[in-house]
Amino acid sequence: MNGSSMDNHRKGLALTTIGGLALSFDVPLVRLGQGELWSTIFLRSTTTFVTTLVLWLLIRRFTSERPTLVPGRAGLFAGLCYGLSTMTFLAAVFHTATANVVFIVAFTPMFAGLLDWLVLKQRPSASTFIAMVVMVAGVGIIVSGGLAGGHVLGDVLAVGTALLLACAITVGHATRIDMGFVPLVATILPAVIGLWIVWSSGFSVEQPFWVVFDGAVMIPLAFWCLATGPKYLTGPEVGMFYLLETVLAPLWVWMIFTEVPSLRTLLGGTILVAALVGYSLWQMRRGERLTSQKL
Repeated sequence: MNGSSMDNHRKGLALTTIGGLALSFDVPLVRLGQGELWSTIFLRSTTTFVTTLVLWLLIRRFTSERPTLVPGRAGLFAGLCYGLSTMTFLAAVFHTATANVVFIVAFTPMFAGLLDWLVLKQRPSASTFIAMVVMVAGVGIIVSGGLAGGHVLGDVLAVGTALLLACAITVGHATRIDMGFVPLVATILPAVIGLWIVWSSGFSVEQPFWVVFDGAVMIPLAFWCLATGPKYLTGPEVGMFYLLETVLAPLWVWMIFTEVPSLRTLLGGTILVAALVGYSLWQMRRGERLTSQKL
């Protein structure tokens, strides 16, 4: 690896580390807002959407780039998936333990691999199949805890979030279109629905600063860094940094709210993280071997 490649690799590591760390604060900041579900969805989504438009206008004004907010029908469908996933994710946060949410949502890459197989006819490798089976077992353990603990709705919403995100990822993979702004612009959907509900039921967020800070700073920062990372790193390497939310979010919530995950959640989450780490490391080694064979 030459000096330029080393610099790009370090840049990618720095960006994805910042993005993963920023994303890990999403759930704690939402909970610090102490708001009602739809009021929180409305405030966070509206703030993210407005911030995105401002950033987009600044990019067009001061640079030569002309990024597209929603690239055609594929962008609209992906945006619909992202918008719905925002609502199911935040609803899951309100209906189950934080650890359950982030561990189950970590299944997204495997859902995406399954959809690639079913929709794009791209058969997963043997290592992907093995990782899927192990992760399904992990999710099953977590959801079984939800059945016992009475928060199965939140676990189901988390599974729905993972599936919706996987659908959006599959669309991007199939079309090869740049959709960097789509997840952020898609917040207009939950913002409008949230406004409609809040308009009749009333707005209730006791500490709005934390939700506004999350929507205006942490979410755009996280998605921009994690979307830029693949320019300098491989897909499996970037995927490793998404795990920062999976590992750190329950830690922050435990430190702030003293919410201790159940034994089933810890067991299932450990299986999920181990499978993801093992799969990512295997993919990175496989990529290095293929690269060395071409040289």
